[in-house]
Amino acid sequence: MTPQIALALLLIIPLVAAALIPVFGKQQNLREAVTFLAGFALLATVIYLCIDVAQGGRPELHLGTFAGKFDFALKLEPLGATFAAIASSLWIINSIFTLGYMRGNKEKNQTRFFGFVAIAIAACMGMAGSANLITLFIFYEALTLSTFPLVTHKGDAKAKRGGTIYALILMGTSLALFLPAIIGTYVLAGTTDFVVGGVFPEGTSLLATSLLLFLFAFGIGKAALMPTHPWLPNAMVAPTPVSALLHAVAVVKAGVFTMLKVVTYTFGPSLAAATPASTWIAWIAAFSIVMASIIALRQDNLKARLAYSTVSQLSYVTLGAMLAVSMGILGGGLQIVMHAWGKITLFMCAGAIYTIAHRTNVSQLDGLGRTMPFVFGAFLVGALSIIGIPPMGGSWPKFLLMMGAVDSGKAILIAALIASSILNIIYLVPIAVRGFMKAPLDPVADAEIGLLRKQHRWVIIPPVITAIGSLVLFFFAGGIVDFLQPILPGGGLP
Repeated sequence: MTPQIALALLLIIPLVAAALIPVFGKQQNLREAVTFLAGFALLATVIYLCIDVAQGGRPELHLGTFAGKFDFALKLEPLGATFAAIASSLWIINSIFTLGYMRGNKEKNQTRFFGFVAIAIAACMGMAGSANLITLFIFYEALTLSTFPLVTHKGDAKAKRGGTIYALILMGTSLALFLPAIIGTYVLAGTTDFVVGGVFPEGTSLLATSLLLFLFAFGIGKAALMPTHPWLPNAMVAPTPVSALLHAVAVVKAGVFTMLKVVTYTFGPSLAAATPASTWIAWIAAFSIVMASIIALRQDNLKARLAYSTVSQLSYVTLGAMLAVSMGILGGGLQIVMHAWGKITLFMCAGAIYTIAHRTNVSQLDGLGRTMPFVFGAFLVGALSIIGIPPMGGSWPKFLLMMGAVDSGKAILIAALIASSILNIIYLVPIAVRGFMKAPLDPVADAEIGLLRKQHRWVIIPPVITAIGSLVLFFFAGGIVDFLQPILPGGGLP
């Protein structure tokens, strides 16, 4: 197999799965087998490509041309390969959880659900491999469209309302802001290709680049920078596997991946640092980090609390990009990885609690950890990673971002990161403390819940796996940073 064939398989494998899933719709085991076979095949392909990229390869594949001058093409580099590795690995784990959740809760339209998840993964792979802004934009929109049926899966009034807000904000920001930013880039630079160090010629107006940077920052609505964030908490009407998919595997990671890629490959760190808008957007990101954490404190619904936590954590990546120094950009890239594993753990734990105990609010969790120790133990590990406490993987991005703030002359922004960590402790750790330390609200009901654990093991095992991953990744952070360094001019850190 050549790298070019592997690039094509990034799209072909999940799309073939999406086509086959309905064929076996009435045979659940075969339908799920298609998902898992595709998942492992895709992961193997991504690993092959990551090895090639690590060795200096930059595989390319031309898919077509628009209007005689706009290429629809794939080209994989370290940042895209990292995003592909996250999406492909967590797709498998999330599929195991989805199987347990959908069957455990007797959800309807499971075939449609699995099919659209596969299409969403294909869109993620397309974004990861995009060679230019045009290609990325096409797959960005495809991801919005393919996840809309997942958000509205339940089909009730609440789901339809949440889905409407989801679609309106994401489609509205991309068409009104993101697309004009791409057009403006082409007008000023003459290309939409991704190039290490950026594409704008020397002497480009800083006023023009500031305007474009603002358009990109708020046009990439999936990054959930305030005030474009409301789609994210409203999407929580979806089943928990969708929440896990949105917050860890696909949509939000696609958003911050795009933000980081635009700053790194379209503007370049030097121009981004010189553009006045980067400072303003960095402050907006810092505000989002703190404000979303404060809002999370007030949420009793567990998924809502985690949703606002995600808004906060995503802004870490935007902040790192806008610092426009090596430490900040690499810290942002590392945050994409560590947050993915930590946050999917928390959402799957929330789904396991709902499936086994049918509880959705934090105030209902007293003593439940005694009958669901693995779930609450996994939640605690994931929470510690999100907070950034060693030896959890989430500690490294915060360290690099703080160093980036110092290097960029914006050390005051460290205060936002520290405040966020303190707020994270306040709204995440008490959930585990309630579960393990407080007396049960209903000892008889909790005893019955304990008997259901073996029956629902497929919603318990996945968050335990990702919790272990959040710990193990602490020891591989250096390798991830080394892998990402070529995205920077001159190879990054000395």
